[in-house]
Amino acid sequence: MEKYSDSDVTIRPLDISDADDAALWYMDENVSKFCSWDAFATRESAVEHFIKSDLGHPWNRAICVSGRAVGSVTVSPFGGNDRCRAELGYMVSSEYWGRGVATRAVKLAANAVFVEWGHLERLEAVVDVENAASQRVVEKAGFVREGVLRKYYLLKGKPRDALIFSLLSTDPHVNYFMDA
Repeated sequence: MEKYSDSDVTIRPLDISDADDAALWYMDENVSKFCSWDAFATRESAVEHFIKSDLGHPWNRAICVSGRAVGSVTVSPFGGNDRCRAELGYMVSSEYWGRGVATRAVKLAANAVFVEWGHLERLEAVVDVENAASQRVVEKAGFVREGVLRKYYLLKGKPRDALIFSLLSTDPHVNYFMDA
């Protein structure tokens, strides 16, 4: 399996022209395994979800390999008194797993959001305890594992434990991101 170079993996704002590519990852049962949604049965329903959910999100970027959208990375800010922190999430089409794509995209997203949101002090990633691959992605991207959140969220209607990881604006790794 070919690893991609850092220059092959980029992020950019999502666009309506990404709808067909997005349908592929939204219809992929491997991708949806640890997501709140089930894999979409039709291209039409996947595209409709993409338009309603992804294009309207305040910070959602296409993860591209050689210019083609193969996934997305989001950063969702907390409100009120918690403006200093945000949560990162991502998904990548399963045909690109294990090639460094997600790790590079997470690094690029962390770099961009710390620059764009000067008030941001903490970026969090919450990962299902059984999703070892996603845990490796965020750790390789410089996030620090902080602990287990017991019965933290519902996955397909069942309470699940999750691990919480964080990256702080003051972490030494963040300086590396500024050169990413």
